[in-house]
Formats: sequence, C-alpha cells, structure tokens
Amino acid sequence: MKAPADDLDEVVEINVVPMLDLAWNLLVVFMIVVTASVQGISVNLPKASAAVSKIKPSTKAITITSEGTIFLDSFPVTLSELETRLRQFKAADPSLPVLIRGDEKISYKNIIEVLDLLQKLDITQLGLVTQKLVK
Repeated sequence: MKAPADDLDEVVEINVVPMLDLAWNLLVVFMIVVTASVQGISVNLPKASAAVSKIKPSTKAITITSEGTIFLDSFPVTLSELETRLRQFKAADPSLPVLIRGDEKISYKNIIEVLDLLQKLDITQLGLVTQKLVK
C-alpha cells in the first residue's frame, strides 16, 4: 500500500509568467515617466519652409565665421565697431531688423555676445539664419 504523500506527485517549479508581466509593466511605466520628465520643457523648434523669405532692404546681416570673425553685411568689424554701426542704423530706423548667421563650428559664447549687444541696443527684430534640411 502506498503512503498518502505518494499520491501527490507535485512538480515544484517557479512560474515566471507573472514575474515577466511585472517586469514588462515596470519597464513601460519607467519609460513613460522618464520621457515625460525630459520633455517637460516646451520648445518650438524651427521648421524649414519653401516660402520665399521676406527680408526688408534695410535688414542688416551679422555673420560670424568659424574663426570668430564678425562681419556686418560684408565688412569685417570688431564687437565695439559693430555696436557703433548698429547704434547709427538704429537711430535712422528704430525698427531695424537684424539677421545673425553663425558658422556651426563657432562657440556658443560668440553668438551670446552678439545677442547681448543687440539686447543692449534694444534691437528686437531679430532672425537666426539656418540651413534648410534636405529630406
């Protein structure tokens, strides 16, 4: 005769399906929380368009080359000369529009110096020129 314990041939193993479900849910929650916290800053990114630019004839272009040389239209200037000339143009046209073209290899500091100068001169019509993305 068999003992009562011999009737219960139990197979003892770990059921991993609930553990995988839990891991999957934790991964999904983690991904949602991380992307939500990173995207907390709202930024309107520039979009390239095929529309023709409507640049006024009085628009001044400031170009900063990869070497850090500053040009006003096509003439090289120092930062102090740039301030003097922009002050003269601003006196003639209070709504003076300015475009800034900066080489992609220049330091961010160079652009900030020019932007600070424009703010000091109260030039509010400002554009940053970028290259149209090719799809």
